[in-house]
Amino acid sequence: MKTITKWIDKTFNLYPRKKLTLVMGAQYEPQTFGQPVERTQTSLINTRDPEKYFRPSCLPIKNTLVKNIQFFDPFYEKNYNEIRLPATLTRTPDETVLNYFSILREAENLTQNQLGGCGTVGMAKLPFPIAYNFFTKDYRKRVSYNEYLQSFAGIGHLNVIKINRLPDEKDMVPYFIELESIEGSLKGVTYFAYYYGFIRLKKVQNLYKIDQMKLYGEDFLCAPYHLWQHDAEAVVAIMYGEWCKLIKKQLPTK
Repeated sequence: MKTITKWIDKTFNLYPRKKLTLVMGAQYEPQTFGQPVERTQTSLINTRDPEKYFRPSCLPIKNTLVKNIQFFDPFYEKNYNEIRLPATLTRTPDETVLNYFSILREAENLTQNQLGGCGTVGMAKLPFPIAYNFFTKDYRKRVSYNEYLQSFAGIGHLNVIKINRLPDEKDMVPYFIELESIEGSLKGVTYFAYYYGFIRLKKVQNLYKIDQMKLYGEDFLCAPYHLWQHDAEAVVAIMYGEWCKLIKKQLPTK
């Protein structure tokens, strides 16, 4: 306890004349790196398992097909229109989706307004022109490369946490996906954000390319604070009880 008190006193006296930045009512200081930190032997970081520091959940991620950075060697200093994807990346629908997001897992497009990290993160912007080649020609006509790159502004890391193949639709192979991103901010700290949506593949010369994608942002303050539609008991009571008069007695949820 004495050690903690000394550290707190030292922290508040580091910059006594500095203009205060307030966050949530407290004096805010950006995280510092490369400085000695007092810690006990038992608090040392286990570098053998870095993945647990990339996300708040212990459930495994799905986009792990790119095992080492040597994968990116043939693509250095190439524009998107100079890249030819190996056919092995898009032979099956599952391979297309997982390879696409495995490549993007190493990508970042942090900006001056959405900062995060301590320098280059992952493979920086190298993965973006590679990933862009997973799209059909029609998709690339609808979305230019510059628009595609800009759509990742503020993103520092990307995980796939759910992927489910849906029933085929004519010449399309659809999937449901859920993504977990680490995004930068003006405060220099990073946040986890979640999205769900749909991705549709089209078979092109025996290879599967991405032809459509749509994502919906998840807002975690909606469910607990707003709308009875988020409360299962209220949905049953209102829709099937008040509206449809189908309930004689509603049992509590356990």
